[in-house]
Amino acid sequence: MTSKLSRRCARWLGAITTTVAAAAWVPAAAQAAPAAAPGSALVALGDSFTANGFRWEVDAKECLRGPASWPTQLSRLMGVAGTSDFVDASCSGAAIQTARGYSLVQEAINADKAGAFGPRTKLIAVQFGLNDTWGTSETTLWTSLIPCVFNLADGCGLEAAEQGRITDYRAVSGSDYAQRIREVVEYLRYYAPQAKIVLVGYPELFPAGQDFACISVLGVGQYVQPRAAALVRYLDRIDAAQRDAAAQLGIEFFDSRAVTAGHGLCSAQPWLNGALDPRADLVGIPFHPSAHGDSMIAGALYERYGK
Repeated sequence: MTSKLSRRCARWLGAITTTVAAAAWVPAAAQAAPAAAPGSALVALGDSFTANGFRWEVDAKECLRGPASWPTQLSRLMGVAGTSDFVDASCSGAAIQTARGYSLVQEAINADKAGAFGPRTKLIAVQFGLNDTWGTSETTLWTSLIPCVFNLADGCGLEAAEQGRITDYRAVSGSDYAQRIREVVEYLRYYAPQAKIVLVGYPELFPAGQDFACISVLGVGQYVQPRAAALVRYLDRIDAAQRDAAAQLGIEFFDSRAVTAGHGLCSAQPWLNGALDPRADLVGIPFHPSAHGDSMIAGALYERYGK
């Protein structure tokens, strides 16, 4: 006889094989016995904006997390740091759907194995989307940096999506986003019935609709891409898709943009890291939140969901 955990992991794997298998998986979960684990108070699933661990190789198998990430800081505020009441399964480089690195389903399986989901689970925070491919494009945000974002000759204007130099921002939608995470959300809702499931938005990198991008170098100058409309539109579309998907699925959306507004990469007081910029974290991951930026997100999450 297979164990309950094996049956649960088999349902996870079934959920990502085919649409037919996924459709059969949800009713099966509804008829299964409740999870034996009591669950953890705080569970985090996400990518490098969640984990904030330095990672160069997207295919690397290790799951890297930084010591000042917002889940870690939130766990301290909630008084669960270093205990079984806090499970952080986030991994730098992760995506909702990917054949490389970690996916949402894989992270959820890892959290499940750690006993994260149960009747005592209070908050499940999920932050994904920027590392995914959309439409027919095989380009990710990471692989678009050199051919688009740092390409001064050709720029990173709206035409870059059609040219395949940046992931297709035009294909990002709330309905597609919701479909990609739906089975996992239903699983979490069933096995952690008392938990708030929160889709955490990304912080403000650049103001919405802006046509240029920049990143500070050494805190004394900036690299500026004057034609960056495709990059900014992609960030805007991800934000809109997350909001829409949360509404469609009946879960919470947390507006990190509102919390970090005015402190993007081009601002005088950035809460994201540049390249060796002492105004943020000198050796932090470029384009990612500084320890202070993560503290602001953690504090706002705590005020809304953690008390």
